[in-house]
Amino acid sequence: MSERIQAPRGTQDVLGEQAVARAELEHRAHAVLDAAGYARIETPAFEATELFARGVGESTDVVQKQMYTFSDAGGRSLTLRPEGTAPVCRAYLQHGMARLPQPVKLWYLSSFFRYERAQAGRYRQFWQVGAEAIGSDDPAVDAETILLLAELLEELGVRARLRLGSLGTLDARNRYRERLASHLHAHAAELSAEVRERIDANPLRAFDSDHAGTRAVTARAPKLLDALDPDDVEHFAAVRALLDDAGLPYDVDATLVRGLDYYTRTVFEFDSPQLGAQSGVGGGGRYDGLIEALGGLPTPGCGFAAGAERILLAGENVPLPTATVDIYVGYTNPDRRRTAFALALAARRAGLNAQVELAGRSLKGQLKHADRIGARLLALVEAEATALKEMETGEQVTLGDDAVVAEALRRR
Repeated sequence: MSERIQAPRGTQDVLGEQAVARAELEHRAHAVLDAAGYARIETPAFEATELFARGVGESTDVVQKQMYTFSDAGGRSLTLRPEGTAPVCRAYLQHGMARLPQPVKLWYLSSFFRYERAQAGRYRQFWQVGAEAIGSDDPAVDAETILLLAELLEELGVRARLRLGSLGTLDARNRYRERLASHLHAHAAELSAEVRERIDANPLRAFDSDHAGTRAVTARAPKLLDALDPDDVEHFAAVRALLDDAGLPYDVDATLVRGLDYYTRTVFEFDSPQLGAQSGVGGGGRYDGLIEALGGLPTPGCGFAAGAERILLAGENVPLPTATVDIYVGYTNPDRRRTAFALALAARRAGLNAQVELAGRSLKGQLKHADRIGARLLALVEAEATALKEMETGEQVTLGDDAVVAEALRRR
């Protein structure tokens, strides 16, 4: 016997109730985001590697360590998408969406791929629900983005606290990076080796380190919120005012950075206590320079992404829709199999959820199976007629085959 093939490490099969829970997540995302005017978009699973190198940032962990990159038969470098914002922005440019009324509001629920250490709720192939609003720098866009994610998390039973910060414009952040790099160089001996090696390339990532010495150094570092330009300060205040008006609590976090280089101004993250140390369930922010980095005109944008697996892991009693079986069709004689099959098909065409006996069970086995799947009605095709039984009450009537569907609809 050959050795069984296993799924690759860091991936998972989605089975049974997990699939039902994901379907409910998608249903809730549709309801929340459609109501706010966001249209569904799906981008290809793989893109040109340059999209992420230019858009996400050469110095990020995502580009340096986590991407699945390969060359196709034509020698082109392609990458399985590690995140959703850059592909959506590429689609915005490619399809001339700048000609549409702005902002263009899009949402997705897609699979993504990153080579990183697998842990609870984090896989190398994972799903994210995300939303992007491209074409407006209004602080209301930032606030709406945050509130939509908060609403979705609440709908799915996730208790989460919002952390909010601002990275300022690219110019302000670049000036701050120089100050921060100088501080880190001055205390390089106290930093982790990884942070020390990346001081010049990406000093802001020091704030994400769990290394005790690094955390002590960053605690004494100058804060970006204190280095914002007046326009950035005003923008951040406007976002906070809108969140205050909406009654959404938050903590201002002067050390909040995101793992992707395209973020500007508003950044945010929702943390859930149900997830332990790795508490982030979703977040995002503004990316006003990304479209330009991809070859477009300067165009503001803002969005969020949240991990489906993280949401479902953190959700308390995620409401699952119950699949109702209106009618289960069985038969007592193999000669009546075709009649039973046709009866189930007619029931489905009439709008009923119908299943038919497919395993050759005995009569006793069919009765047991009808109860197991929670069928409301059992249609038992007998020699010359069909017995229609209410499973809950036991009430039963005998009908001609052509009358069963109408009676089942009447009893629905």
